[in-house]
Amino acid sequence: MLAVPLIIFAFFTYGSAIATRAYMEEASAQAGTALRLAVSALSGHLNRYEALPALIADHDDIKELVSAPEDAALRDAANLYLKEINGLLKSSDIYVVKPDGETIAASNYDGPASFVGQNFSYRPYFQDAIEGRQARFYALGTTSLKRGYYFAAPIRTGADIRGVIVFKVDIDMIESSWGGGEYKIFVSDPEGIIFMSGSPEWLYGAILPLTADRVARTEASRRYANARLAALPVTRHHFEQHELMTLAGERGSSEYLVLSHYMPAEDWTVNVLMETSSIRAQARTALAAVFLFLCIAGLTVAVLRQRRARLAERMQMQAEARNELERRVEERTADLARVNSRIEEEIAERRLTEHQLRQTQADLIQAGKLAGLGQMSAALSHEFNQPLAAAKTYTDSASVLIDRGRTEEARDNIRRIGGLIDRMAAISRHLRNFARKPNEKLGPVSLDEAMRDTLEIIAWRLKAADAELLLALGPRPPVVRAGSVRLQQVLVNVISNAADAVEGLDDRRIEVSAFEEAGKVVLTVRDHGPGVPAAIAERIFDPFFTTKGVGKGLGLGLSISYNIIKDFGGSLTAANHPEGGAVFRIELRSAAGLMPEAAE
Repeated sequence: MLAVPLIIFAFFTYGSAIATRAYMEEASAQAGTALRLAVSALSGHLNRYEALPALIADHDDIKELVSAPEDAALRDAANLYLKEINGLLKSSDIYVVKPDGETIAASNYDGPASFVGQNFSYRPYFQDAIEGRQARFYALGTTSLKRGYYFAAPIRTGADIRGVIVFKVDIDMIESSWGGGEYKIFVSDPEGIIFMSGSPEWLYGAILPLTADRVARTEASRRYANARLAALPVTRHHFEQHELMTLAGERGSSEYLVLSHYMPAEDWTVNVLMETSSIRAQARTALAAVFLFLCIAGLTVAVLRQRRARLAERMQMQAEARNELERRVEERTADLARVNSRIEEEIAERRLTEHQLRQTQADLIQAGKLAGLGQMSAALSHEFNQPLAAAKTYTDSASVLIDRGRTEEARDNIRRIGGLIDRMAAISRHLRNFARKPNEKLGPVSLDEAMRDTLEIIAWRLKAADAELLLALGPRPPVVRAGSVRLQQVLVNVISNAADAVEGLDDRRIEVSAFEEAGKVVLTVRDHGPGVPAAIAERIFDPFFTTKGVGKGLGLGLSISYNIIKDFGGSLTAANHPEGGAVFRIELRSAAGLMPEAAE
């Protein structure tokens, strides 16, 4: 029985330390964020004015004033100028000081607490600036009795320093935003005296002992004028790596978590204080919650053990029911196995059917190509007969020319014969490639080369239709990912359809253009024919659908082309142009930047 109180005592002792450490870390992170925001606000507010003294010191009116400080007109002009600038910049005061420390012009020249005639030679900012340096200083004004931050810069005329220009910036606006929040924020100087604070009762209090040296340095600069300085009742200590501070007050002592940041340019230390009472209360609450959770967990375990005993009794009663259920499951499993076997057989049959359909599609593509070759054969026989007849004529002529000794003219005839043979060989080569079955390898294909080979195949059809083909592939023809031969087949089908559409019309132009769009290459073929009727627009790519007469087509050309482009990962669509005629749009993936390879 004695072990239980010891366990509870150890739990609360060590648990309290662990919980306090965790909440202290969280509070330190939150206070660190508040500290960074306060430092950023102070720096941003002051940095807006840092470059202004040097700019105003370079003004002609100011330079003329320090060159002739007794000139009343120059003083009046400078006073008005400084007042106007002070209003625009919303600073506290701007004033000009002679080398002996006397103020000769100020933005508050017409106010009850005018700086004109005051001597500020004792101020550190004046002493630094008169020696040619940019200076900063924070203090309580001896004349205005208002706190501010001072920026000072030397006024030069040539190589001489004739005076000092001083900006005084009001910091009350930032300080007012610190009051009433979760954190207490204050700014202390190197002597530990609080210069800015969201808690007015701490102002001009010291968080470091007010030794004689510290007091002497403060009085020498008259930083706080005649303000009464007092040491605050502060006790410092640590919780692990966190700095804590206990401050005694009229309502008792308060402990704070302290985070500090030193600002070297301003020679300030910004401090953020957060009361630890809420942190320790959270730790105690969390510890109590954990203890309560453990008690509930123990009670739950006891209840579960009791229920487990009851469940053991029920398990015996459920054994027979489980055996019966297992028997039924086995029967159902056997039934499912038989059904599964039938499903697998159906899947195998469907896969075989799909394979046969693919083979049929490939055969239809080849049949469409051969049908196209059959339609071309009559015109191509004429294309071959012309070169052959011309070659026979050139041969007979060459024989006569050789007999007459005109060998140079005979050679020219032989060269012409060679050109005719090359032409027939090119036509034959393209037809042979067009007719054979392609494999499935895809690669980069230049549209320029594909179109050139296509034109050699369909030149007879364009000539028969008296159609004019206009190409616009751009200065650098695009490269697409496709199969060369199958892409030619698509182009042959689409351009041949366009030739059929314009045959016998007044406008027989066929426009082929290409451009790149969002990583794709778009190829359009537009004719100036009657267009695609709305009634057949949805069926134009169906197999065996044709609008041509009997014997003029199988209705496979566009269907085959549609499937070829789909195999390439692209799309083929047809639409009517707003100005008349049909537009076939082919989209393919761009292969720009890749080395061309044999695609088929």
